[in-house]
Amino acid sequence: MTRSLRLLYIALFLGLLVALGLWSLGAFQSLQRTSQMTVLNGKWAKATETHYDAEFPVKRLGTNLWAALDFKLFNEGRPGVVLGREQWLFSDEEFKPVANSDHFEQENLALMRGVRDTLKQHGVELVLAIVPAKARLYSEYIGEEAPASLHTDLYNEFHAQARQAGIYAPDLLTPLLQAKERGQVFLRTDTHWTPLGAEVVAQELGAAIARQLPLSGEPQQFVTEAAKSAPYKGDLTNFLPLDPLFSDLLPAPDSLQQRTTRATDAGDTGDALFVDSEIPVALVGTSYSANPHWNFLGALQQALKSDVVNYAEDGHGPLLPMLKYLQTEAFKSNPPQVLIWEFPERYLPMKNDFSEFDPQWIAGLKKTRNANQDLALSSNRTEH
Repeated sequence: MTRSLRLLYIALFLGLLVALGLWSLGAFQSLQRTSQMTVLNGKWAKATETHYDAEFPVKRLGTNLWAALDFKLFNEGRPGVVLGREQWLFSDEEFKPVANSDHFEQENLALMRGVRDTLKQHGVELVLAIVPAKARLYSEYIGEEAPASLHTDLYNEFHAQARQAGIYAPDLLTPLLQAKERGQVFLRTDTHWTPLGAEVVAQELGAAIARQLPLSGEPQQFVTEAAKSAPYKGDLTNFLPLDPLFSDLLPAPDSLQQRTTRATDAGDTGDALFVDSEIPVALVGTSYSANPHWNFLGALQQALKSDVVNYAEDGHGPLLPMLKYLQTEAFKSNPPQVLIWEFPERYLPMKNDFSEFDPQWIAGLKKTRNANQDLALSSNRTEH
């Protein structure tokens, strides 16, 4: 290699470094500095490093490029999503096998029986709302990857276990399948149901509770209003890091028509309802219940003609919010008549971290009776 050619290579390399450095300076424009960030305490340097690492354009270029290659050449996304047909996305939790699933399933079922007994001791009727998997409802859009054998009959198995434990669990799969003729009951690019799907489940639960566990007190009237449909980017697209360079490759956004439910008498809303009075219904569950986008809480209120206190949490599964609720003063001092426990089927065989709870309390819940015995419900109260 000649001296002049070597100098040219060096100049090109240095020029590339300078260009990348100047390009990367744009990452600092969006850095928000707070009063707590100073040079002396090191917080400013740490925040700058973290922000720069997240916004570094070369890193984003590499991430986008690799994701685009996976998406187009191998029809794959990042761990967390399974690509289906016609731009449908599914959570990989509904597809992948779970190590030691039998053990975790039995552990979770033992805790559920303990929850049943604890609620019964406080005079609370438990209604288990087992949410069918999106892949079960829309199996026609499953692509090359099929759910593991663990998930094949998980919904029916869950109902069978609920019956054996004497837990009232209305069938929600059949009404959701029937409702598909009226519209989409699960979002195409999201883990969750649509407001229509939430409404169908709420109406089924309302009818089942009215037949088997009628609420005391005067019925309330609620009205639901729907906003205009708007594009909605589902949570499963987060596992397709194609923005901003290859955003055109992403599945088209869903169309979400958000709904809002309110009591017809504004004076009947709010916590004042339950001052020195019995709480009619409590709701515990996951983001299916906690996220207001789906309006599941409002749909339940309208279906039950009763206010509902929501203790659901986003991102913690169905068991942890329930265990937290059982330890609250609200439950101990003023338990509801009926508690609806929203529980997606895929969580039954999954491992949970109970480290935040007293191990002796958890062990006590697991030692509950397995048979129906005196806590069982009669067979005519099981609908599935």
